[in-house]
Amino acid sequence: MTVRVADVVEVLEAAYPPELAEDWDAVGLVCGDPAEPVRRVLVVVDVTPETVRQAVDGDVDMVVAHHPLLLRGVHGVPADTVKGSLVHRLIRHHIALFCAHTNADAANPGVSDALAAALGLRVTAALRPVGDPEATRPLGIGRVGELPEPLPFARFVDLVAESLPATAWGVRAAGDAERVIRTVAVSGGAGDSMLGLAAASGVDAYVTADLRHHPASDHLAAGALPSGRPPALVDVAHWASEWPWCNQAAEVISAGLPSAVTVEVSLLRTDPWTLRAEPSREAAARDVTG
Repeated sequence: MTVRVADVVEVLEAAYPPELAEDWDAVGLVCGDPAEPVRRVLVVVDVTPETVRQAVDGDVDMVVAHHPLLLRGVHGVPADTVKGSLVHRLIRHHIALFCAHTNADAANPGVSDALAAALGLRVTAALRPVGDPEATRPLGIGRVGELPEPLPFARFVDLVAESLPATAWGVRAAGDAERVIRTVAVSGGAGDSMLGLAAASGVDAYVTADLRHHPASDHLAAGALPSGRPPALVDVAHWASEWPWCNQAAEVISAGLPSAVTVEVSLLRTDPWTLRAEPSREAAARDVTG
């Protein structure tokens, strides 16, 4: 059986329907001939010089990425620009590129289902539903789920760190270390726009990426109000929160085209942050006002 680029696209779009993508998004086939054969596929979060080199060195015919390479409109892709050089290299080596972004976020299973599974959660709902929120397989951004057993927040934070790939960013958290965590909301990628939804869902903790200072501070300050106790926050690296999806997408391709193609998940860490510094013991003990 000869598998074409178009066949892989058909399988991926069945799992991650393009109509689920946000209006501003850019998903689908970026480059490549739909009629060309595919023997090897590489699944990545980001299209970077490193992942493109991995595809070339691995004799890959198609790259499937979560983040769009050309998210904003461009009038050209000259080879002397970063993204243009990647497009040129892919085309020269007859490597197709397909991106599934917010359509993969909203699909079920999707990006946040993969994140929830990595943390051992039993998913019960979508955090921001699309369509029928009571559906057996709810569509939408983010997920709400339950832990197999309650954990103190400090232990839950350890669980998150142990369950996701390590990054220089690490895992940050805000909340009472002894708070009992039973229910959790997750959103792969930047998720502080859904802090309000996480609070309204009544969960004990919210796991996402790229939390900013002021939205997080305002969210936590709501704990002083009589209206309730906001979820504790766990902030992970953007790449780490979405990397579990790569295995899911690989399984989608393998299941849709059994034995026809070889699918590999990139283990390259494409998180942009590479160094982390800790203060010395003396500096850490120093009063910041002194």
